[in-house]
Amino acid sequence: MRHSHTSKTEPEAGSSRICRSLEGRHFIEDIGLFFEEMGLPRMGGRILGVLLIADPPAQSINDLCDILDASKGAVSINARLLVESGLIERVASPVPRRDYFRFKPGGWLLFMQQRMKVMAELHRITERGLELVQGNDPEHQARLMEAHDMFAFIEAEMPGLLQRWEKSRPGKKAR
Repeated sequence: MRHSHTSKTEPEAGSSRICRSLEGRHFIEDIGLFFEEMGLPRMGGRILGVLLIADPPAQSINDLCDILDASKGAVSINARLLVESGLIERVASPVPRRDYFRFKPGGWLLFMQQRMKVMAELHRITERGLELVQGNDPEHQARLMEAHDMFAFIEAEMPGLLQRWEKSRPGKKAR
């Protein structure tokens, strides 16, 4: 069940006109679909889409519910997932008992670093799998070997790529 927190003719203070435009709505939905294609909740992608284009950049849960025409529960759960992924952060609220969120500076880097941890774990799992099929014919081993080699390559190459990206950003230094 969806709940509207404000009248559609009177947007809540702080909500973004860009997010409410046709182009903005398409952008938000495209980010949501992209998230869904990656196996993540569409609502999380939609929230991120809003926070990437919203003005002001920090939006309350109520703002997000109104812009997305979504329930407070759905927005709250998915905002928490985005905070855990490093893409957004909770910010101080001028209004008591109200959560505000914004895109976290450096969020994409943190997100990719978390994905790298997943790839490293998959690399370790495929190593265990290769031990299980050791001595079997090469065709039987090929499926695992392909995955193992890909994850090993990503684990070896991605950190350098992320460091080069971070160094290439004006005013930013690699950690």
